[in-house]
Amino acid sequence: MKLTNPLLLLAIAVVLAAAGWIATVLAGRYSLATPVLPLTGLLTMGVIVVLTLVLGIRVLRWRNGKKKKILNPILAAWTLVLAQACAYTGTVLLGWHAGIIMEQLRLWNLRTNHDITWQALALAGGGLIMVIVGLVVERFCRIPPEDGDAESGHGVQGKRNKPTAEGEYAYRGD
Repeated sequence: MKLTNPLLLLAIAVVLAAAGWIATVLAGRYSLATPVLPLTGLLTMGVIVVLTLVLGIRVLRWRNGKKKKILNPILAAWTLVLAQACAYTGTVLLGWHAGIIMEQLRLWNLRTNHDITWQALALAGGGLIMVIVGLVVERFCRIPPEDGDAESGHGVQGKRNKPTAEGEYAYRGD
């Protein structure tokens, strides 16, 4: 899998900031509630961040050789997918609530109640934390190249002394 491109995340955040701003303007124009998530969403975001970090640290410890037990490759793949999903979800939440904040700041002096602004700011901060944790844990899941991979060509392994009964895919060079 390819690593998540931070420029793509930035583009998604900008598009959703514009969408959040437009939605907030339209909601205000038609006397509807501001489209911001409730603060209980921070609890859900926190659970996702903690779960992603715990699984990511588990993969990192195995990758760095601090665990003797073999890591389940399916768990490692799930951790990578969870990290990417965390980064994308955080980007969506950050962008949307940044758009809401932009509209709320425009009217800052005219309002006496700023609860929506602080709520959107808290949720945008939670989204930023999700993006950071997702990108960091995604880096945890990268396996460093093996000794022979750096010297050999594109996927072709160098010549090694190995038993003839062992297949190519089963040989790790340990």
